[in-house]
Amino acid sequence: MGLRGPGAKPKGKKKGTQLDQGSASFPWENTRLPFWKRVVAFCNTLPITAGKLAGQTMKLRPWQIEFIKGVYGPRKNGKRIVRTALLSLPRKNGKTALCAALALAHLCGPCAEQRGQVYSAASDRAQASLIFKEMTAIIERMPWMDARLNVRFFNKLIEDMVNGSTYEALSSDARKAHGLSPSFVICDEVAQWRGRELYDNLVSGMDARTEPLTITIGTQASDDANIMSELVDYALKVKSGEVTDPSFFGVVYAADADADPWSEETWKACNPAIGDFKSLEGLRLQAEQAQRIPARQGPFRNLHLNQRIAAESHFMAREEWLACGGERISPETLYGRPCYAGLDLSQVNDLTALVLYFPEDQGAVLPYFWLPKADIDSLEDQSRVPYRAWADEGYLELTPGRTVDYHFLAKRLTQVASDFDLKAVAFDRWRIRQLQAILAENGEELPLVEFGQGFKDMAPAVDELEKLVLERRLHHGNSPLLTWNISNAVVEADAAANRKLSKKRSREKIDGVVALAMAVGIAAKAEPEKKISADSLFFC
Repeated sequence: MGLRGPGAKPKGKKKGTQLDQGSASFPWENTRLPFWKRVVAFCNTLPITAGKLAGQTMKLRPWQIEFIKGVYGPRKNGKRIVRTALLSLPRKNGKTALCAALALAHLCGPCAEQRGQVYSAASDRAQASLIFKEMTAIIERMPWMDARLNVRFFNKLIEDMVNGSTYEALSSDARKAHGLSPSFVICDEVAQWRGRELYDNLVSGMDARTEPLTITIGTQASDDANIMSELVDYALKVKSGEVTDPSFFGVVYAADADADPWSEETWKACNPAIGDFKSLEGLRLQAEQAQRIPARQGPFRNLHLNQRIAAESHFMAREEWLACGGERISPETLYGRPCYAGLDLSQVNDLTALVLYFPEDQGAVLPYFWLPKADIDSLEDQSRVPYRAWADEGYLELTPGRTVDYHFLAKRLTQVASDFDLKAVAFDRWRIRQLQAILAENGEELPLVEFGQGFKDMAPAVDELEKLVLERRLHHGNSPLLTWNISNAVVEADAAANRKLSKKRSREKIDGVVALAMAVGIAAKAEPEKKISADSLFFC
């Protein structure tokens, strides 16, 4: 393989190889071909290094060619128009080999530029090394590349000794992306990244390039609050014509939400490489196991059908929750209306949630969320969700300081209570005494009602919330923060099949769901009293 180490010189020319491909000896150097065909021709000269086709020369499939044509085909004034591309597809559809081929095309092939910076970025070092390993395996089998490229295994870097370009594999350590000027970036399995800072830094660093390109390839995330979900949703809007953006090209292979997950027709519709790179027999085996083991159904649908569904067994199906979304609710339209609330107080610097439920107004839901402002960066990175953007859009309020300011919170709760006809505020005993003391000190009162978090109290509340959603008697207005909480929520059951929301088992924050469950639970407890009162008035 190529020489290693800083300042190394390229190997001397071997017989039948060239360092500088200036004599048009390869098909992809034919400048009379449309540019996208040159990219295809380059990929088709590379060897397959692993799997049942190992030892053969790569031959791009029609679906891969269509993607390359969509990305590299559109041109204006001789320059590529597309700057951002997305290919979302289930696992085991030949993603790694395609990524490696395109990275090499930008390092030393038809897309290369003088002193270009090529990167592949992934969630961790192990994932980041996959594309690097595939590239080095290809280089070993291509004499002209082996002579021209210098591979540094220690820091996963490859240098082109002719054009000065470099390739490097990055993990999601966002600090490494500062100061870079990428010409081409492959973002691998973004759904697994810790935060979005690496992605944003890489993309913003491309401004100095004339034809920069970012390609994101991978499986869908399990929830909406993820960069991958943003890109998939944007791709669908561009495809439908809702958004016009010639600089973006995206292809999404995913089963419809209502598709039969156990049908082979469904599998074939969203797995373009099934029966080719991807084993149909292996998929059948995994499907059989998933049907027998409920805990494997989520991972099967997410990883092999590319559906936006959590890999864990969650409280509520995403499609059921979204069916109750509707238009965003303006608080002013509900001023003075009777409602019930659930209050879930946080730890020192965590999410606090108050959710109002209006049973007499088509089940309207108004969520309020608070986080300490000073720690917002670390909290955003830790939870991998756009807290700042949600705050800018009015879905989240930032309190002063590094911890939850209970004085600030007390004033806001009092203001909410004055805006609406607040019948009861269900609360967990956790940290309530501090808030009660501040309210008493200010001479304020709230209709606080203790609400247990065990099976006895939470089971009826969870059942009621699920019933309201399934019967479409809830209108939550599509708050992205509350929807994120729903996507995280996991329930646990006792021997009698009573269920409660489990913060311990949920992978991320569920404070808003807990508050909503308490709100509908306390409202349901009040219903019998209403009926008795009405009957008494009738018989009088």
